[in-house]
Amino acid sequence: MSAKPEQAAAQLDLSDLDRWVGKPVVFAELWDPCNATDIRRWVMAMDYPNPIHWDQEFALASKFGGIVAPQSFAVAMDYGHGCHPAGVGKIPGSHLIFGGEEWWFFGAPVRPGDKLFQKRRFDGYDVKDTSFAGPTVFQRGDTEHRNQDGVLVARERATSIRYLIEEANKRGVFGKEKASPKRWDKQELAEIHKLRYDWILSNREGRSPLWADVKVGDKLPRRVIGPHSIATFVTEYRAFRQNIWGTWRWNVPEGMVDPATADAGFAKDMSYDYSARKIDPRQGDGLYHGPSSGHVNLEKASNIGMGGMYGYGASMNAWHLDYVSYWAGHDGFVWHSKTQFRSPAFEGDVTFIDGEVVDKQPNSAYGCPVAVVEVKMTTQKGEQILKGTADVQLPY
Repeated sequence: MSAKPEQAAAQLDLSDLDRWVGKPVVFAELWDPCNATDIRRWVMAMDYPNPIHWDQEFALASKFGGIVAPQSFAVAMDYGHGCHPAGVGKIPGSHLIFGGEEWWFFGAPVRPGDKLFQKRRFDGYDVKDTSFAGPTVFQRGDTEHRNQDGVLVARERATSIRYLIEEANKRGVFGKEKASPKRWDKQELAEIHKLRYDWILSNREGRSPLWADVKVGDKLPRRVIGPHSIATFVTEYRAFRQNIWGTWRWNVPEGMVDPATADAGFAKDMSYDYSARKIDPRQGDGLYHGPSSGHVNLEKASNIGMGGMYGYGASMNAWHLDYVSYWAGHDGFVWHSKTQFRSPAFEGDVTFIDGEVVDKQPNSAYGCPVAVVEVKMTTQKGEQILKGTADVQLPY
């Protein structure tokens, strides 16, 4: 009797990717400069109550002389959540989630009235075998952010994870247990709210620790975000300025083809109808259509192998940046940040954020002493969902 043949391994069709490697992509731009309300909406959505970003009287009395954006806000001034240049090219039967971000900042703050202009490039990709979906593509995309005066504000490298939906559903790594969000009782919620409030009070005045006083092994105060819910996910989504109807346009140079405007190979119910959206903007609204709609639609989330409604990778990166910036205070600055996403933040979970100083560099590449902070995000079950580092300038 002959042996039963093994099931054929899943295959990715990457034939469309190579032609875009190294090329400029995603020619989209926002119409308008940002305003103070955009900044306030952002910190509200990221649950970052640092008063220099929302309290007019506090900000006026500070060294900044008015409302100033957090460093995390740069991604909200961009089209595509920072991830889009890492997600170009058609892979049939695939979906995309955010895998991580790396940011370099150059000292220029973003204030109300500023507008950022982007140059985006598809850097390349690697294929790895994952327990989540078997053969999986890790794509890299680069974005340069300059303000209206041509001043370089930030550079970003984003990583997207593209996988076969059918294979992810077979494996069920984010399985049915994620579809039943945890319900928190009053005592548990009271403990969460106390931890959140204690973190707010830990540095509300924006005091910066001296570099000389900081020691390797110092722990940053614990922060908590959540419980996550459809309300928090929607609030986050609307804080990205591109997700407001009519805020952006395609601006593809004459004679060029932009893969961002083409079919990416997503499932039919996870794609946009760009023609219909000209009449009905909801057809291009990621809360209802397109690859982002699985974040807030349980059926769609389950269809793409996620098992439950889930949060945004770009938000997790913002939590990381905001957490370190709050500790660093008004005279601190994050020059470099790198995060790796291990799992989304699912509905019903809370996210605990912990940090530790792991190195001090008296002579850094940034021309000043820095403290290196390692950050970890975990759920109430102890599952790690993010690992990150930040190079932080402190007064000395």
